[in-house]
Amino acid sequence: MQPTLQISQVAAQSKRSLGRAREMLNAQHSQGSPGIQVCTHWSDMVDSALLDLYEAMVVEMREQGQGDLAGEIALVPHGGYGRRDLAPYSDADIMLLYHSSARKRIQPFVQKFVGELWSAGVEPGFNPRTPVEACSLAQGDPKIFTSLVECRYLAGSVEVYRQFISRLRRGTQRRRGRLIESIIAARRTERSQYGGTVYLLEPNVKRSPGTLRDLQLLRWVAFARYGESDPGFLRTVGVLTRLDFARLLEATEFLLRLRNELHFQAGRSYDLLDKSEQLRIAEQFGCEGREGGLPVEQLMQDYFRHTSEVRHVVSNFVACAKPRSFVARVFSPLFRNRVEKYYCVGRVHIVPTREGLLRLQTDVSEVLRLLDLANLYDKWIDSQAWHEIRTAMAETDQVDLTEETGRRFLSIMSQPARLGDILRRLHELQVLEKIIPGMGHARCLLQFNEYHKYTVDEHCIRAVECATRFQNDDGTLGEAYRSIRRKRTLHLALLLHDMGKGFSEDHTEVGRRLAEETAQMFQLGKRESEKLVMLVHKHLKMTHLAFRRDTSDETLVVQFAVEVGSPDALKMLYVLTCADMAAVGPGVLNAWKVEVLTDLYLRAMRYLAGDAPSERTEHWLSQKRETVRICIRRSHDQQWFEQHIAVLPSAYLRWSTPEQIAEELTRLHKLTPAMADAWGFYLPDHKAMQYTIGAYEKLIPGIFHKLTGALASHGQQILSAEIYTLDGGLALDRFYVHDREFSGEPSISRQREIRKALVGSLVDSQQVPLFRPTWDEDVRAVSVRSASKPTHIQFDNSTSDRHTIIDVFAHDRLGLLYTVTRKLFELGLSVAVAKIGTHTDQVVDVFYVTDSRGQKIENEDRLDTIKSQLEQAISELAAD
Repeated sequence: MQPTLQISQVAAQSKRSLGRAREMLNAQHSQGSPGIQVCTHWSDMVDSALLDLYEAMVVEMREQGQGDLAGEIALVPHGGYGRRDLAPYSDADIMLLYHSSARKRIQPFVQKFVGELWSAGVEPGFNPRTPVEACSLAQGDPKIFTSLVECRYLAGSVEVYRQFISRLRRGTQRRRGRLIESIIAARRTERSQYGGTVYLLEPNVKRSPGTLRDLQLLRWVAFARYGESDPGFLRTVGVLTRLDFARLLEATEFLLRLRNELHFQAGRSYDLLDKSEQLRIAEQFGCEGREGGLPVEQLMQDYFRHTSEVRHVVSNFVACAKPRSFVARVFSPLFRNRVEKYYCVGRVHIVPTREGLLRLQTDVSEVLRLLDLANLYDKWIDSQAWHEIRTAMAETDQVDLTEETGRRFLSIMSQPARLGDILRRLHELQVLEKIIPGMGHARCLLQFNEYHKYTVDEHCIRAVECATRFQNDDGTLGEAYRSIRRKRTLHLALLLHDMGKGFSEDHTEVGRRLAEETAQMFQLGKRESEKLVMLVHKHLKMTHLAFRRDTSDETLVVQFAVEVGSPDALKMLYVLTCADMAAVGPGVLNAWKVEVLTDLYLRAMRYLAGDAPSERTEHWLSQKRETVRICIRRSHDQQWFEQHIAVLPSAYLRWSTPEQIAEELTRLHKLTPAMADAWGFYLPDHKAMQYTIGAYEKLIPGIFHKLTGALASHGQQILSAEIYTLDGGLALDRFYVHDREFSGEPSISRQREIRKALVGSLVDSQQVPLFRPTWDEDVRAVSVRSASKPTHIQFDNSTSDRHTIIDVFAHDRLGLLYTVTRKLFELGLSVAVAKIGTHTDQVVDVFYVTDSRGQKIENEDRLDTIKSQLEQAISELAAD
């Protein structure tokens, strides 16, 4: 038998062995084997395959008279394989070290060996280098350095390996300052690419902040600073505390097991913990969910707890490990100025004295003072002091909120400058949960939907941060924020507004009680307490009215103004609403939403400010009509235009410019009962297309659902819709849409295609909308998320005097709006107003409807029928 055949047999045998090993480890993993154990066993199996191939290769070369390379080469696993925590489908990084004298003979060995590795089912990252070359590359590239510092000897010449590792250690010690800075910079760049916060709701378990990469960062910096990368060594020499070492071990186990599950499920290297995987893994791991929460929320709360601990421990270790120059060590103390009794302010840091540090570990009031001073002098808090405070707070269950502590915290909450940063620091120190009711419960609490991008605690802090940024807004929003005298009430309300989530009870009711408790703890006055409680309890009120109710109804605006009670409270609620929306995620608060909220705010303010609002509104509408008349005064059919202008709906006048109204009336004037017309233009501020369609109502029954079907079947995501009925039976429907096939403004030909489809849906009675999936729809993820969001339909017969309001809550899916509006039409209901709200995956559609006689639907049996019919239609759509 030829040697080559023998090696092929070894490779084939190794491939079978690795396949069986993977299956065995998958079964052990499913039964709950620790992640570290699974990774170690898999690394051992890869070791065994490599050793078998290596020995066969050495024998073959010896038999072929090419000499014995065993004394001149060394196989060196590095990276994750070097640490022996190789994930089931990760590449095995291997370096072949060789003596410079073997350079000419090494190439045939390398080519053959790499080929056999692939044949054996090992996906290698393979690099042949001399010890000098390897060390030179490592010193010049942080990516190569961080991979090679986690290496170990596997086979071949021990002496060649020793030459390399000794040279690497010596070179590292000479350049450790520069190397540490380059390692940190590279990791900082990677973090920013995978989300700048540990609280990202779809993280990468390898590269996002606080994950496996940060655990590796600690090892890399440790090698550069101390010559050893093992956390156990750092614990032994006192660089890591017992508590921090235990936290890192616990997080390592959690993250490795999570990553193993992702790999085994995908059958390939896969590290993204997306929403569908979160749901599946929560069930797989047996998560039960806590009160008012889903199992997946427990899984992710554990994830965020571990990653936030990793981020803190590693950040503190890295800060302390940075070597300080001789000049800095000698002269820094000379440039420190004593501030008050317990602190010294230097060029970069504020450092507590020994006595000050002892007080900081036991007195929350002193911690608040330190944060206040750090903000005042714009300095970083000394990393060692930071770590000592956090450790002390973690070991303290609760503290007494003294009058001084309350006073200092309210002082901090009164100042917009860097407030978000201060609150985030207090939260990292675990101080905030000691003084804000509900913050401990909200820590790392997942909001499992596609709307929110952050955990509850991070969202609330970001909401405060967003509000303070309105200080620089030059519009109505900025003016409202700047005019609020007692900003601490607003900031407190923002910090508390979602703290009631994660319980079985409505979060606004829980939040109301938490606000009452907070007001009592901080000894707020009666009026301020009432305002704080109202803001937290009613923090969704303005959003609900603006985007789910017909605010052209002045009665609704009056009721809202009365409920809010005062101009100052209205300003706060307006700012709170915008900040809450902005803190959900990037781009959620857009120009259109600000415009809608601002309109409601200004109209409600007229009532509260005693500005004769009803008379002013009528005067404004009269002026608007007159301006429209001026725009079309030269028309030959002046009587037709005058007749229509006199009865234009107030909502249409409010949301359209005079020029726009004049143009649209001119288009409508040209229509015959058998015609329809559509036009549109791009709104860059809203990043949306506006399409308007005009036709006589008698042209075809069910105009609204026909139009929604045409838009959806052509890949248009409907963001909002306006329905207007004008004089003489003319219908004017306006849609704001996002074209799924374009990231910006659609092409002229595309706009023409959509307009043609809209007209065709009305004039061609045989046209039926066809819905096609788009390229970005993950069917598996959609079905999983849909299962977690059941359809909910509710009726409101109290808000409007003339209409029954139907609220439809459902998971977004292709053709949903068309299905709902068609069913409403089939049920004999006429839609007068529609509010379309899509929050990534969650739809809240609102319809103001009447029956065939133009009456509200108040019969309970009839309402039950409507509800069941709508639910069935949506269910059938999901099944399709």
